[in-house]
Amino acid sequence: MLEWKWWCVSGINVASDPVDSLLDAVAGGKSIIVDRAVLHFAHMPDLVLHRDEEQKAVAQVLIPILKGSRPSNLLVYGKPGTGKTLVVRKVISQIQARAADSKFPIRLVYSNAKDETTLGGLLVSLGKQLGMDQKRLPVTGLAIGEVFKRILEEVDGRGLNVVFVIDEIDHLAQLVGRTGKDILYQLTSANMRLDRGTLTIVGISNNLSFKENLDPRVISRLADEEAVFTTYTTEQIKKILEGRVAAAFAPDAVEEPALNLCAALSGSEHGDARRAIDLLRIAGEIAERAGGGDGGGTDSQTVTVEHVREASKKMEEDKELTVLRSYPLHEKLLILAIMRSEASSTGEVYSHYKSLCRDAAAGPLTQRRVTQMLSEIELSGIISGRVASQGVHGRTKKHRLTVAPQTVKKAFAEDLTLQGLL
Repeated sequence: MLEWKWWCVSGINVASDPVDSLLDAVAGGKSIIVDRAVLHFAHMPDLVLHRDEEQKAVAQVLIPILKGSRPSNLLVYGKPGTGKTLVVRKVISQIQARAADSKFPIRLVYSNAKDETTLGGLLVSLGKQLGMDQKRLPVTGLAIGEVFKRILEEVDGRGLNVVFVIDEIDHLAQLVGRTGKDILYQLTSANMRLDRGTLTIVGISNNLSFKENLDPRVISRLADEEAVFTTYTTEQIKKILEGRVAAAFAPDAVEEPALNLCAALSGSEHGDARRAIDLLRIAGEIAERAGGGDGGGTDSQTVTVEHVREASKKMEEDKELTVLRSYPLHEKLLILAIMRSEASSTGEVYSHYKSLCRDAAAGPLTQRRVTQMLSEIELSGIISGRVASQGVHGRTKKHRLTVAPQTVKKAFAEDLTLQGLL
């Protein structure tokens, strides 16, 4: 029988299959990461560190549901990685456990608005979690108004008391703005149409100013209560990482200076615990590969400062590429226009943009819409804008890229429409 690993033809040794070699190394090697799930952002630890007051604030708003009353709507704000989703999910799971034996029918459901590309998709996600089948709530074929009507009939007919958690609710607000169909208004006014059931909204957002573009009626109903999460300090992040290291890594697998650097990089820049955990995970994976856990490298079996620095560089590049690739065509054309007209005014950028539209056979958008899009792109950090004085000619805004042109070209290289423009 022919062997995959080593076989001989006329006295010539033929090397083993490269994938087979990696699998052999993994089977025989020592892994320094013993539980990768602990290093995933969705992992819920038994104890949420440094968020006692925030947990109390969220719990106090939702506790009335255990007493047979409808809680107030709640908005939770904070920068990415400040524990907003973790705390809300933790509190909800604890309330759900207490409500399991209650005669008061409680349903706590969760959806991330960023994962849904349409308003209908978000509503269908809510309905499915309430137990509605495909016959009652098909994925396609129903108008948004009809989907919402059927969900309310389900809530009212069963007398359900629903807490609907909408993570990254600012993305839902953007969908509302694009479509003109104000689902947020319908959600926040749903209780006026319910006789037996109730619907409470818990919104989670990274953007403290997203309410500015909402209907004032929605704001007054949506933000009955608010909770703001501050960023973690470097020392707090280190404590969080120590818990993850103890649960996820083999003993003594992470050097103390490497752990300190993970905490320092995340704490000093943005206080983002999620990024710190991702950094630790990627550094661990790099260390495993270097240590022979995937079929090569040295005999090192510890995560070092060098592994953390390499992981940080990789994460930054990956983040920029991901953001750039996610943009629709006209945003990509605007970024290319800025690349061609570095530190130029909005008018100059628009002129280059129209030229690129002609080359790409795409109809240009109005300058007013382009100005709005430039502000939206600026929020992601890919470009920056600076207001500059032009003397008697007033003031203008200058735009420039904050990422390397090579990164833009690498991100857009797979887009067939742009290949001739790079």
